[in-house]
Amino acid sequence: MTESPDVPKNNKAFVPLENNPEVMSHLVHQLGLPPSLGFTDVYSIDEPDLLAFVPRPSHALLLVFPVSKTYESSRIAEDSGLAEYSGSGPNEPVLWFKQTIRNACGLIGLLHAVSNGEARRHVLPGSDLEALLKDAEPLEPIERADLLYESKALESAHADAAKLGDTKAPGAEDDVDLHFVAFVKGADGRLWELDGRRKGPLERGVLGDDEDALSPKALELGVRRFLKIEANGGNPDLRFSLVSLGAVFD
Repeated sequence: MTESPDVPKNNKAFVPLENNPEVMSHLVHQLGLPPSLGFTDVYSIDEPDLLAFVPRPSHALLLVFPVSKTYESSRIAEDSGLAEYSGSGPNEPVLWFKQTIRNACGLIGLLHAVSNGEARRHVLPGSDLEALLKDAEPLEPIERADLLYESKALESAHADAAKLGDTKAPGAEDDVDLHFVAFVKGADGRLWELDGRRKGPLERGVLGDDEDALSPKALELGVRRFLKIEANGGNPDLRFSLVSLGAVFD
């Protein structure tokens, strides 16, 4: 099963990113997020002692998981009742990117994490990321996807990050079964599930001022909701990993 079967085979392909916070942090720093923000492994969503190691507040979570039949069925069922998203402009609740580059779900997840909510306020002036977001904001989803597809700065930063990591990366044309989904606390205080394979951004609920993306309510609305769907669908393989975007301490 491919990581993004909705992207045509003849579209441009990137080398998949390793699920590694150092790789992800390197990429967003290359694009224009300051070194004071980065990604951290979340080793447990249930054990307070392990959660205590994750810097707070958490602005966004990236969930990485093997694409299963259960996930595909639930995704298709939910999307069947939704219209294709057509939002654009500064009044959008979140900036959403449709994925049209093969094997780029990690990149799309990272962009969703840094383009919305508190993280966006930290994007460095004059950076490639600032220019990209400024150009993307007024565009509708298809034009916005084309902007990413043609961005040389994005392609170069991704290629540089894909060389890093602890394991040998698969080839750009290889089929991989891992998928990235972002859960972001937006500027509107809502938890958003952002996935370039969906029909648009998905609002999952309202968070309080004192609740971040890793708060119990956010986990219940996001990551735990995903795990419950998998378990209820009879998937015996609940492998997943999670990283959080927040402050980085020396």
